[in-house]
Amino acid sequence: MNVLIPLPDRDFDVTEVAVPWRLLTNAGHRVTFATQHGGAAPAADPLLLTGVLFGQLGAEPEPKAFYAQMLESPEYRAPLSWSDVDLARVDGLLLPGGHAPGMKQYLEAAPLFAKVARHFAAGKPTGAICHGVLVLARTREAGASGKKVLHGKRTTCLPKYMERTAYAITAWKLGRYYRTYDAYVEDEVRAALDDPGTQFVRGPRALTKRGTATDDSPAFVVEDGAYVSARWPGDAYLFAKRFIAVLERR
Repeated sequence: MNVLIPLPDRDFDVTEVAVPWRLLTNAGHRVTFATQHGGAAPAADPLLLTGVLFGQLGAEPEPKAFYAQMLESPEYRAPLSWSDVDLARVDGLLLPGGHAPGMKQYLEAAPLFAKVARHFAAGKPTGAICHGVLVLARTREAGASGKKVLHGKRTTCLPKYMERTAYAITAWKLGRYYRTYDAYVEDEVRAALDDPGTQFVRGPRALTKRGTATDDSPAFVVEDGAYVSARWPGDAYLFAKRFIAVLERR
């Protein structure tokens, strides 16, 4: 099956893209990429490759190795443009996150939202992790309802406590690096739901321990039909596995 991963030109999260890419391709699925204009390979947030603060808080070695492999992928080296995406050829859509400034190109992209709305309305598998859930929280259904596509779904996203903590411990050095917008991701996602008290699922508290290829115990994912969501890079392996399972049930 063909899975589309749209990306900004720069600053996406290494783990949230490279881990799903590696697991999807290992499972025999084709992953294509799309950027605003297409043609040129995008670049991940460089601080996640070197370490955000004193060499810490970045991607783990295995996701970084997957990213290096992904850089050699023909599909990655020559992405489509968002406008050229043919949804008839897309079986699954995966929306990764990232918090650095370059993400705004993707998180504020009306042409991309229009594609997302059509894909979501068709009931095809959709996965979103961390800030990627904002794309769905900002995408409205076609027609008169004007509601966000997430309005009736159960979902998680980057929890407020996690975003607040990351900002608090790094602001002295990196300013607003961990605060992409004034509003917290969780608050904006909650506002897109009909009943956030029952639909939003924060998951168990986590700050440092991450899921791995062999240990999903620290990870958390929410499934609602063909929609799969997760909170942060620590959920990436389980998120990819659950998304693959949904994709292969279609």
